[in-house]
Amino acid sequence: MDHKQQEQDEKREARRKRRVRNQIIAYVVMILLILGLAAGIVAAVRYLTGQSGREQGVQSEAQDKINSMLGEEGEVELPSPTPEATPELTPEQKLDEIVNAGIEVMPLEDKVAGLFIVTPEQLTGVGTAVQAGDGTQKALNQYAVGGLIYFKKNIQSEEQIKEMLSNTQSYARYELFLGVDEEGGSVSRVAEAGIGTKTDSAKDIGATGDASNAHNAGTTIGTTLSGLGFNLDFAPVADIASVEDSVMEDRAYGGDAQTASPYVLAMMQGLEEQNVTACLKHFPGNGATTQDPHTGRSISQRTAEEFRAEEFQVFKAGIDGGANMIMVSHMAAPGLTGDDDMTPCSLSQKIVTGILREELGFDGVIITDALNMSAISEYNSSEDAAIYALKAGCDMLLMPEDFEAAYNGVLQAVKDGVISEERINDSLRRIYRIKWADRLDQS
Repeated sequence: MDHKQQEQDEKREARRKRRVRNQIIAYVVMILLILGLAAGIVAAVRYLTGQSGREQGVQSEAQDKINSMLGEEGEVELPSPTPEATPELTPEQKLDEIVNAGIEVMPLEDKVAGLFIVTPEQLTGVGTAVQAGDGTQKALNQYAVGGLIYFKKNIQSEEQIKEMLSNTQSYARYELFLGVDEEGGSVSRVAEAGIGTKTDSAKDIGATGDASNAHNAGTTIGTTLSGLGFNLDFAPVADIASVEDSVMEDRAYGGDAQTASPYVLAMMQGLEEQNVTACLKHFPGNGATTQDPHTGRSISQRTAEEFRAEEFQVFKAGIDGGANMIMVSHMAAPGLTGDDDMTPCSLSQKIVTGILREELGFDGVIITDALNMSAISEYNSSEDAAIYALKAGCDMLLMPEDFEAAYNGVLQAVKDGVISEERINDSLRRIYRIKWADRLDQS
């Protein structure tokens, strides 16, 4: 039982005692009135008959009743309390208690750092990170980031990456997301490094007509990743190749929601069953454009009606299936945000909060796509992009162009009241509900 719960229980007990005390005092006053009346009657009888013994008997009987309700030294003796039944907490409520207690003791600096997922190079400043040693430990002591993302260049062998991930996690003060892009097909950082089995692309799996193949791919990838120490996969792709020459054509399961949805859900479940958090991407649907946000501004001309009829349905299937994390695209979608609004979806409150959080009812972690992409970095400073994303409603910030500038910018924004600390806490609650879900088994 936490301190707050104990205080509430003590206040309830005090109120109960006051009620009982007041009731007993009322009874005592009533008995005294009866005693006075009896004494008057006895006095009259005594006057008439001289039988004083009866008066003493009545007084003695009344006094015995009063004494029986009074403790030593005249204090009210309360009856033994009936234990109040404490309602059993649901697993969700228990997890919330654990999370809230953990967040409460975090310094602000750690809270802000916990919103970032960066590369090991961004964290430590080295050219290419292939091991985690004193430099990693020192960096994690300074910046308690929420997670790290790894690429093929960081992976040399199975033993090497396992040791690197294990050491990194052991150096951290808080649990880390250790993530990688492992979709299958052309985006397979681990398999391309020669570890595990490379699965087919989403396009090829979708062409089989059997969603169980997506589940098998998720299981295969999840087994490999969890065995190495990864706990987050930025997959599956929930985009649909909804326009001709879509930038996501080879990475999408199909060109319409009905085709893609069961495959996305199946792969997500395959990953989660292996204790790897799946991250659906790229909301509201990168497949609705031919332009790559890695290289510049990306814009979709899809209407709001088209997005709701197709792209949204795929993400909604994932949400209804228990998705824990969704990545938001840097594509602009003026059909959703306004005819002249070229704001990237990741920085748009209308998209992140208005649609994904409120309209579609997603209550998990919302993470940006990599903030070092040209669609963001060419038009925003690192600190501005991070602040805009958080104000839009994102919970986590992936790979800002300049991590230290972004971190310091967000920290100062909280200190200045531009972003409230409670807003940061809200994001951390969602993050740690994923990270600490296994603590329910230990509580």
